Amino acid sequence: MTTQHIETLIIGAGQAGLATGYQLTQVGREFLVVDCLDRIGDSWRRHYDSLTLFTPANANSLDGLPFPGDPWGFPTKDEMADYLELYAVTFDLPVRLQTRVDHLAADDEGGGFTATLDGQPITCDNVVIATGTFGRSAQIPTFAHQLDPQIRQMHSSEYRRPGQLADGPVLVVGASHSGLDIAYELGADRPTTLVGPARGAIPLEWGSRALRLSFPFIEFVFNHVLTRRTPMGRKTMQKIRHHGAPQLRVKRHHLEEREVEWIEDHVAGVSDDGLPQLADGRTFDVATVLWATGFRQVYDWIDLPLQIEDGWPCEYRGVVDGVPGLFFCGLAFQYAFASGEVNGVSRDAAYVAQKIVARAAAKLPAAA
Repeated sequence: MTTQHIETLIIGAGQAGLATGYQLTQVGREFLVVDCLDRIGDSWRRHYDSLTLFTPANANSLDGLPFPGDPWGFPTKDEMADYLELYAVTFDLPVRLQTRVDHLAADDEGGGFTATLDGQPITCDNVVIATGTFGRSAQIPTFAHQLDPQIRQMHSSEYRRPGQLADGPVLVVGASHSGLDIAYELGADRPTTLVGPARGAIPLEWGSRALRLSFPFIEFVFNHVLTRRTPMGRKTMQKIRHHGAPQLRVKRHHLEEREVEWIEDHVAGVSDDGLPQLADGRTFDVATVLWATGFRQVYDWIDLPLQIEDGWPCEYRGVVDGVPGLFFCGLAFQYAFASGEVNGVSRDAAYVAQKIVARAAAKLPAAA
């Protein structure tokens, strides 16, 4: 049996994987994008129904294709998913769906990599891992299983709409974007408490004229000031990667309008009677606990000398120096704060593509 070979294998068909593919088409390099989901954009479609992007449409375009519609409108998660599908079709990007990468290892014979895709091997010279900004494995406290079994528990990745939850009070744990959004939505029709430290806030109302006027400045800071090259950027990187982003759309006064109590603390454990408990002993008699506690990167399928530090791969701008030919794209703060925005991904993807081109050039025999 002949093993398929591809120059570059891109793992993940979200905005980062597709952007990398587009950049490689621009320089004439061969690649294949694989994804375990059924349809391009499904990672967006699986979010909660009310989700809209935090950036206006004019900041959500990948290189080569403007985002359709009102440039100052905030697209829904389904509109974002449809845009990614359109992007792949527009540029005829080779994407193989319903394909899971079970194992990635060095190819001792070819000097590159061997990936096992649903049991079938494929060899490649380069691999770009584009499996999510913060990872896709739900992060839930280890003590969660000790809660009273009568309390329904759900991670934010499973939440779609309020009707999923049991009747009665809700405790939302985690005050980053998802936690704020969900607490605000639930506060409309049931007693809701939000627990989690505040991570700062951009003091503008989303959708306001002031935001429109300030947005070019904000984007300049996100793209060129808060980068891994500046002390301020490196400090912000640690906050974003380990604690979450500042408040954007939902602010404290929005929660107060819906009588959502926000306690800037951590759920530290479980009381003797099975209730979620703060460090000071306060407990919450609730029907549902919704864990908006983020995700973690899981790389146990990578059988390579990839260094992991504080849960993150050791890379710079997506390049893994310790494993030549291994790249990442789409990581939070891969280069700048803007790496977590759709329009920031294209710059990161272009940089990775340039490095892939340089590797290919280095392998060419010297001219006589």
